[in-house]
Amino acid sequence: METISFNNKDNTEFVKVLRKRVNRYFKENKITKYANFSMKLKTVVMLLIYFTPLVLMLTGVIQNLWLVLLLWGFMGLGMAGIGFSVMHDANHGTYSKNQKVNKTIAFVISLIGGTSINWKIQHNVLHHSYTNIEGHDEDISLEPLLRLSPSQKRYKIHRFQAFYIWALYSIMTLYWFSIKDFDQIKRYKNKDLLKGQGITFNKALLGIIVNKVLYIGVLIALPLIFVQLPWWQIMIGFVIMHVICGLLLSTVFQCAHVVGETEFFESDKNLSMENNWAVHQMKTTLNFAQKNRILSWFVGGLNFQIEHHLFPNICHIHYRKISKIVKETALEYKLPYHSHPSFFKALKSHIQLINKLGVGKV
Repeated sequence: METISFNNKDNTEFVKVLRKRVNRYFKENKITKYANFSMKLKTVVMLLIYFTPLVLMLTGVIQNLWLVLLLWGFMGLGMAGIGFSVMHDANHGTYSKNQKVNKTIAFVISLIGGTSINWKIQHNVLHHSYTNIEGHDEDISLEPLLRLSPSQKRYKIHRFQAFYIWALYSIMTLYWFSIKDFDQIKRYKNKDLLKGQGITFNKALLGIIVNKVLYIGVLIALPLIFVQLPWWQIMIGFVIMHVICGLLLSTVFQCAHVVGETEFFESDKNLSMENNWAVHQMKTTLNFAQKNRILSWFVGGLNFQIEHHLFPNICHIHYRKISKIVKETALEYKLPYHSHPSFFKALKSHIQLINKLGVGKV
């Protein structure tokens, strides 16, 4: 895998000052950068939102079709909440100082049909390292179905992508559960990315297969056996759960990077970038709805995406507090601090950019 290099001589003072100020915040307030009681409580709540409806279905407490479908819908919310607020921090190694704890909690990604090893490579390595860099950030690499960057080739079908993108977002976790993990692990093996995670291809593949079998057993086999409804009605519920989760996960993550305010980059022929890595993150990332505490709680602080990208080693529960430090420091050094007052403003910006990319205006 080709490695991009950033300009370490660019704005070095900004990076030093920002890290010093954030570290001082934790030291002066005598708090850990990892999960606190609120984070642990949130973990329990998210797991309950996910598992309580399943238990109610399997035990026969709820048997009415429409109520069962509603329970699947709640499971979709819980599934997204686990993705936003639990597995995300654990896979970043920020839930606990003890990495064994992080690895254990990271296993909850299996509950939403994914696999930790692939997620770490796509998200931690490729997305966080090379945000919005064409050919390296897989989060913007969905060609030929979508054009998510100005440097990508435009096809005629893309003129309609602002309309059909929602169908693709809605099946994101279904695709993840069924095909994506197998496709990714093969690609990551060919790119020699598995060594960095300290795992062999055969071991990683075995882990994926075991995860899928367990997921199918709990989320499909058990409901088919114990829920007193026709199999096709149960599968409709299963799909509803994934559609809700897929739409939530996709829009929250895309509204942080694929919007009109952020920039997209290509590396030069030497695979180098003009900016410092931290400055690059400021240019490619956007916050939204920072005053909305309910939304922030549910999406795991990912509406503070700037803080997350600058400090992926800090638990999201602290982002609201350190965001003031980040914004003040960025403005002090005349760097962008992109933000929208609400999620819907960010979503509007995302839709507008998708449309412009589709019709060739950018």
